[in-house]
Amino acid sequence: MEGKKLKRIIEAILFVSEKPVMLTELKDVLEEVDIGLIKETLSSLKSEYESLNGGLRINEVAGGFRMATEPSLSIWLNKLYRSRYTDKLTKPSLETLSIIAYKQPITKAEIELIRGVNVDGVINTLLERELIKIVGRKETIGRPILYGTTNQFLEYFGLNSLSELPNLREFENIDLGLLEGQNQKEVKDEPAEPAKTDR
Repeated sequence: MEGKKLKRIIEAILFVSEKPVMLTELKDVLEEVDIGLIKETLSSLKSEYESLNGGLRINEVAGGFRMATEPSLSIWLNKLYRSRYTDKLTKPSLETLSIIAYKQPITKAEIELIRGVNVDGVINTLLERELIKIVGRKETIGRPILYGTTNQFLEYFGLNSLSELPNLREFENIDLGLLEGQNQKEVKDEPAEPAKTDR
């Protein structure tokens, strides 16, 4: 197949797909084309979009490829599509999701120990939105459920893999208590308070 035609086909597939397109999916569509040539064409197409410095990019996300808008233009897109952004994650959801992303596989009890609040509702919301999934059971008394993130999580945050998460060391100097307008408390031999529930 002619190189220009292959490039146009891949570009069209990425344009119409709502999800990242995997190399295996492209190979299934382009049966007679070598997977090495598909990779090479994707790389060339990605470079072309970057050199044009236009409003679109081709990104590697969740193990696949997708066409996306240039991040610096998000302020104008948000103004146009405000309604699409009304279903943002709440602060409790983001906190819980962060813990799961960095500590997975992790149980609900372990999350609650870190957050200090009940997370039943938050866990259900994250499961419904397919940002987390049940990945097994911990080999301990009661065999509690273990949670981990999904490909949908990677897609939601524009990541190709978990290795692209920011390093926790970047946050070492942040005083989370001060960010919340509260003093951080050191907990030593004090009785635990009953768990609060997120609302």
